[in-house]
Amino acid sequence: MSAEAGFVRVAALSELEEDTPKRVEIDSTPVSVVRVEGGEVFAIYDICSHAHVSLSEGEVEGCQIECWLHGSSFDLRTGKPSGPPATLPVPVYPVKIEGDDVLVSVTQES
Repeated sequence: MSAEAGFVRVAALSELEEDTPKRVEIDSTPVSVVRVEGGEVFAIYDICSHAHVSLSEGEVEGCQIECWLHGSSFDLRTGKPSGPPATLPVPVYPVKIEGDDVLVSVTQES
């Protein structure tokens, strides 16, 4: 399988536990991949914009991932924080599902 338009295989869909973030690295970029209830998969930059800790160590509820250190939550769809202490969003990345493969692109192409 080729890495079409910067997409890289990061996991098998079947190995992603619901609401349990999985940390991966793509071209030295830390990414948290999350399969939420209903089966949708999101990819978000894995470092909190407030405290520089791994978001994949936090809890997921609905489409929110919470930083374990100070409790900031980020929307998995947009990367925007829901409130303090974080005020800056984190990047989100496109995800494609091909069969049982989960592919993510950290390439920012317009």
